[in-house]
Amino acid sequence: MRTGLSHLSLSLSLVLAGGTVAVANPSLDVQSRAVTESPRPFTRPSMTPNMSNTPTAAGFQVWVVGFKQRAREQGISERTLDSAFRGVTLDPAIIARDQNQSEFTKQLWEYLDSAASETRIANGQAMMRKHGQVLAQLQATYGVDAEVVVAIWGLESAYGSNRGSTPIIGALATMAYEGRRGAFFEEQLIAALKILQNGDVTPQGMTGSWAGAMGHTQFIPTSYLSYAVDFGGDGKRDIWSDDPTDALASTAAYLAESGWQSGHPWGVEVRVPSGFDFAQSGHDTRKTVTEWTQLGVRDMAGNTVRNYGDAAILFPAGAQGPAFMIFRNFNVIERYNAADSYVIAVGHLSDRIKGGSNFQGSWPRSDRALKRDERVEIQERLTAKGFSTQGVDGRIGPNTIAAIREFQLAAGMVPDGYPSVSLLQKLR
Repeated sequence: MRTGLSHLSLSLSLVLAGGTVAVANPSLDVQSRAVTESPRPFTRPSMTPNMSNTPTAAGFQVWVVGFKQRAREQGISERTLDSAFRGVTLDPAIIARDQNQSEFTKQLWEYLDSAASETRIANGQAMMRKHGQVLAQLQATYGVDAEVVVAIWGLESAYGSNRGSTPIIGALATMAYEGRRGAFFEEQLIAALKILQNGDVTPQGMTGSWAGAMGHTQFIPTSYLSYAVDFGGDGKRDIWSDDPTDALASTAAYLAESGWQSGHPWGVEVRVPSGFDFAQSGHDTRKTVTEWTQLGVRDMAGNTVRNYGDAAILFPAGAQGPAFMIFRNFNVIERYNAADSYVIAVGHLSDRIKGGSNFQGSWPRSDRALKRDERVEIQERLTAKGFSTQGVDGRIGPNTIAAIREFQLAAGMVPDGYPSVSLLQKLR
């Protein structure tokens, strides 16, 4: 969930780069960019100028002593600390995984092929039948379409089959000590200790992804504290149980709190007219449906799109790929995970679970994914030509897309903001 950040799941990391999805853990069934940009960490409070920046077992133990004192100051009891940290040691494997994220890349359409595969659709429909009564109650209570909740469940844990088995306290402590995003993970660790202190789960039962996401729909601890609910009525907000009721309810509660509009779509695939001004596409240009209609935008059957409020036109794979008119619910799903790829996958999978059809537009499947050094080069060359990307980090975000559009306009190209091999060649 995002407001620029992911507040829910951390287990998987996808970075949308103009249609490219960078997958942190390609071994899992389906990836979601569970983390966007985490807060830039401060130096670990326990670190002094004389301490090595290289994580060590001895350094970790020193850090734990300092952390426990900070935890006590935030109301964590000695009993909770003793039980939570019993047997916890530095886990070098987690550090290695964190430092090696985003090396596997695939194009958006390749991700969608997996995210909304026939198997995942069929499994989602089976889950709708199996948990139909609970899902109907959730939809009535929170006003969130059940298929969307199920689609998130499918993407985050393959409908509960891949919830993660890593002990959360050890994972978060390792990441907080390692320090690259120390402030963020220390906040999550404090939240996890509060969950234990509340009695919702035991330290042994608190398991999840290597990066601290938990349960069927991969909540991070701070989101759990804010949004998890005890829908089953047993006195515990149990998102770890084989019974997904509380996890699905917590997801519905989050989406409702984020402003979900019941019965409204996330978006609609559309056709744009010849001569469409691609400079008006993208998240930041919103118009009424009537205004888009006057500009010639229609649904794939050639009809006027139903009025679901202000909308933007999105070309996630550039001018040669499908176009989508996106509505408020797109932004609500974006709060769960900020990548366009993830939002489109959730929306499309939910539509397919309902019995909807596949996208009609063709993806530019001949395009290959850009490597990180190529994305860096695009940013460097754009900036050198006077189209500043406001930094060079290899991530194609709003600033880089805006710079690409400015360059494309100046070069007489279609200003769709799409980073591609052909764009890089033009810059060269």
